[in-house]
Amino acid sequence: MQPKKILIVDDSKVAAMTQELILRSLRGCEVITAEDGIKGVEKAVAEQPDLILMDVVMPRMNGFEACRLIRGHEATESIPIIMVTTRSEPAHVDEGFASGCNDYIFKPIGAVELLEKIHKLPDGRKQ
Repeated sequence: MQPKKILIVDDSKVAAMTQELILRSLRGCEVITAEDGIKGVEKAVAEQPDLILMDVVMPRMNGFEACRLIRGHEATESIPIIMVTTRSEPAHVDEGFASGCNDYIFKPIGAVELLEKIHKLPDGRKQ
């Protein structure tokens, strides 16, 4: 999968910037950001990204809730979502997949690992 538009949802400016720097290696990729789950859902619906990188622990709405809402919209239900978080406990990973994410990556993020996960995602978007 070679995403053209990627939405990063993370309340940490440093984490979002780190992810964006990694994603610059994907030629022709546009990166958009949101700083919490509510804005993440709004941008997912409005922007229709090809991929969402979603933090879990955020103010106003956590990543699990945002993921469930994105899955609940017909226009966004098939957008691949990778949870990007410090929460590596098995219960949190299980909750992430139960919320509808496609994959999970733990912070601190390694460029090779993130890019490999992106390239392994199926292109499930409806045309």
